[in-house]
Amino acid sequence: MTAQTVPAPGTITMYSTTWCGYCRRLKTQLDSEGIGYTEIDIEDHPDAAELVASLNGGNQTVPTVVFPDGSAATNPSLVQVKQRLAA
Repeated sequence: MTAQTVPAPGTITMYSTTWCGYCRRLKTQLDSEGIGYTEIDIEDHPDAAELVASLNGGNQTVPTVVFPDGSAATNPSLVQVKQRLAA
């Protein structure tokens, strides 16, 4: 991970696409819980698409979420995001 992909404490970086229903659902849930996030559309940023593929066995699976500790999760639930941020 580079410094640019690791979010500030208490926030996440979410790699997504505009057409991803799971991404929209997670964004709505994060907004309702007041959890901050930076969204990066992998279709607009080829380097981000490469990062997502490297985290997902070569697949550009979204949403892929990066946490402040540098770890990542693919299509996490809101509960999983909250647990990881609290750890």
